[in-house]
Amino acid sequence: MGFRVWWVTLDSAGMAQEGYNETALPLLTADLAGIGGAIKQYDEDFIVEEAPLYAACGQGTHTYFLIEKRGLATLPAISHIARTLGRQARDIGYAGLKDAHGVTRQWLSIEHVPPERVAALTLARIAILSVNRHTNKLKLGHLAGNRFVIKIREAITQPLEAARAVLTVLGQRGVPNYFGPQRFGARGDNAQVGLAVLRGDFSEAIALMAGRPGPRDHGPARRARELFDAGDFATAAETWPRGVFAQQSRICRAMASSGGDARKAWKAVDHTLRRLFVSALQSELFNHVLGRRIDGLDRVEAGDIAYKHVNGACFRVEDAAREQPRCETFEISPTGPLFGRRMTDAGGAPGELEKGVLAETGLQKDDIYLSGAGKLTGSRRPLRVPLKDWWVDSGADDHGPYCEVKFFLPAGAYATSVLREVCKSQTAVAEMD
Repeated sequence: MGFRVWWVTLDSAGMAQEGYNETALPLLTADLAGIGGAIKQYDEDFIVEEAPLYAACGQGTHTYFLIEKRGLATLPAISHIARTLGRQARDIGYAGLKDAHGVTRQWLSIEHVPPERVAALTLARIAILSVNRHTNKLKLGHLAGNRFVIKIREAITQPLEAARAVLTVLGQRGVPNYFGPQRFGARGDNAQVGLAVLRGDFSEAIALMAGRPGPRDHGPARRARELFDAGDFATAAETWPRGVFAQQSRICRAMASSGGDARKAWKAVDHTLRRLFVSALQSELFNHVLGRRIDGLDRVEAGDIAYKHVNGACFRVEDAAREQPRCETFEISPTGPLFGRRMTDAGGAPGELEKGVLAETGLQKDDIYLSGAGKLTGSRRPLRVPLKDWWVDSGADDHGPYCEVKFFLPAGAYATSVLREVCKSQTAVAEMD
């Protein structure tokens, strides 16, 4: 599939063979020096705070509460809070997902639980900072963006000038809107699972989920994958560590009870997770398109589907010369595909590029709407996002010297895309995983 973005190697049909390889994503500022360094050595090195799409109004049956969590991902945090309140995790609303590394502040909601009860919670690695009432449940996407404060350690000497040069370009031209590593799972193979399912190869999909041990698999989890590959599904089911690997254990039990029927085992996979795998494939294909247009991410072409940053609306570009001034002022941007049946196709050269990327998978656009994959309809995503309120400084603390970068990104954008431009370091990028 062209340049190697997410995978170390690819076969002739575009199937991934090994793990995640973000360093192959083309950079917008490849001609500028990076500062190297390492990220997330300590929780306090990576601070993220959500900017809500709207404020709680002070009345209603839903309690909105701002949490600060350390070293804990959003979904485990939600499960912990729900258990403590005697509720189900699905009862808690959230606007965005945050990973486990760092200090993150985000809003959650729950209905028919008094604010004073939520405020009184005492939880490990989770603090309740604020509570209020509102009239509706908080839902995914109810988010204006995220503010980041990130310390980069072990950077080159005098990193400020180099970092400022990169951030200046990103501030002017925009940040490449790549999907970050979180989208592709801990083993980096979520898109590979999605591709196998859409090709109807459920044996491959299930083997990737529960077998095929790799460099990141250790201890009981690695042993469980080895048992799966050996066909001992029942023992593998009992070997998976409890908790985070419950899904893999369920798959192995389904394989054992069905006599190794992978299609039946796929039906045992959580519906949300099924959608996630195919969504990851959509994301990988978008990244391929963006990578091939990186040098012109701030220029529209005839046939482009342009994105209006003020409201998210899209329109077809008929006259590129007429629309380009709007692109230069960041009013609009070209988009890339999130393939699906209802996605609006680009025309002209952009459309031909997108068709070529999809053709390399052997799929048709409608294939991504298959019922077994969760019926993702598709959409358009801007190739770039604005970098706002950026700042860079240096300092030192008890852990030593650091270069600190601050910036704001809109919802759906990844800090990884900024940091890999600034650092240009495989070590730093790996720390984002």
